[in-house]
Amino acid sequence: MVQLDKKYTFEGPSGEVTLLDLFDGRKQLLVYHFMLDPGWEVGCSSCSLIADHFPNLSHLRSRETSFVVVSRAPIEKIEAFKKRMGWTFPWVSSFGSDFNYDFHVTQDENVAPVEYNYQDKATLLKEGKTMFVKGELPGLSVFYHEGQDIFHTYSTYARGFEGLITTYTMLDKTPLGRQEEGLAIKMMGWRLHDQYDEK
Repeated sequence: MVQLDKKYTFEGPSGEVTLLDLFDGRKQLLVYHFMLDPGWEVGCSSCSLIADHFPNLSHLRSRETSFVVVSRAPIEKIEAFKKRMGWTFPWVSSFGSDFNYDFHVTQDENVAPVEYNYQDKATLLKEGKTMFVKGELPGLSVFYHEGQDIFHTYSTYARGFEGLITTYTMLDKTPLGRQEEGLAIKMMGWRLHDQYDEK
């Protein structure tokens, strides 16, 4: 566990909140870093797939754990997209803060050194992972607090939070599997759930 030495604030539907506020009186906090850039009108389709699988949060809450989604887009854009998708989970904006940069889900080397999935920029480029050196990226971070002291306990990136996606678990049982052959980025073959032609 690494104690945070920086105070983070976010914009929620009812105004400004702190990272400690996001715990909502519980000991643990899961944060999903959802790719929604300030310049975008809709969120990432892969992040949207994951969001469609978030559980009923009462189960987490019964175990001293809160859950929130964070994006850099202004709260107005977040609320509009959330309404379109019919989601009810808590979602706040980190617009104007260092939060996304500090947890390596927004890459801009003018703000912070590039690092994704525990690899620096040179390693990412050497391995041909150019899509991970600029812009918005997904992640899942975990925090714990004792009083006013907040600790970062875990983060995972790329396909590390695949366990959240029941669709993959179900497809893994079928003869055709995930059907991701030919995709440059395996999780990028999805659409927003209101964009599929049911035929």
